[in-house]
Amino acid sequence: MKNTLKILIVTLPLLILTSCFDILDKVNVKADGSGEYTLILNASKSKTRLASISKMETINGRKVPKRPEIEAKVNEAAKIFKSTPGISNVKTSMDFDNYIIKLSCNFSKIENINAGLEQLKARNIIGKMIPTQIYNQNLAKKIFVRNKVNTFKSDYDKMSKADREIFNDARYISVLQFENAVKSQSNTAYSLSPNRKAVKMEANITDLILQKKPLQNTILFQ
Repeated sequence: MKNTLKILIVTLPLLILTSCFDILDKVNVKADGSGEYTLILNASKSKTRLASISKMETINGRKVPKRPEIEAKVNEAAKIFKSTPGISNVKTSMDFDNYIIKLSCNFSKIENINAGLEQLKARNIIGKMIPTQIYNQNLAKKIFVRNKVNTFKSDYDKMSKADREIFNDARYISVLQFENAVKSQSNTAYSLSPNRKAVKMEANITDLILQKKPLQNTILFQ
C-alpha cells in the first residue's frame, strides 16, 4: 500500500482499492501570473463497489480507510496549503455518496503550488516519490512550463500483478487555462482549445508511470 501511494498525486487510500478513478489537475493562470489551482479525485464510476468496500474492515489484507480518516487527511492537506505563503482561499469538498474529493486554492504565482506540495511531502501527506516542482512561469519571457517528472517505472515493476492492475483503468487529466493566448507549445499531445487559451492532456496513469506519454510542456504566449 505504501508503494502504491507513492505513485498517486495526492493520498486518498480508498482509491487504491479500485482501478476506475480519475485525477483532474487544473490550473487557471491570469496575465499577472496569479490564478487558481484545483485538484479533483473522482471515483464515481466505482461508487457501488467502494460503498460495499467501505463497510469492510480489510480487503486483500489491506485495512480499509474509514470516512473520518479520509476527512482528516484531506483537512490536514488543506491546513498545510493555507499556511503556505502565496496560497489563499483554500477550499475542500468531499462527496462520499459519489466518492469525489476536491481541493482548490488561489495562488500569487504558480511556484506557490510547488511549495505547497513540498510541504505536503514533508508532512507525509503525499509519498516521497511524488514530484513537487511541477510548474514554473517566466512572465517577462511569456513562458509557462509544465516540468518533466521522474519515471516511476522501477517502483511499478516491483509491485505485484494485483497492485499494478489498480492503475489499469485509472486516468489523469491535466487542464491548463490562461488569460493570454498561446502562441506555441512543445508537447503536441496537449490539445489546444479553439480560442488558444487552454491546453488539455488526458492519459492513462500507467502510460505516465512508464513515460509512454510525457507530461512536460513549454508554452509560449502571444
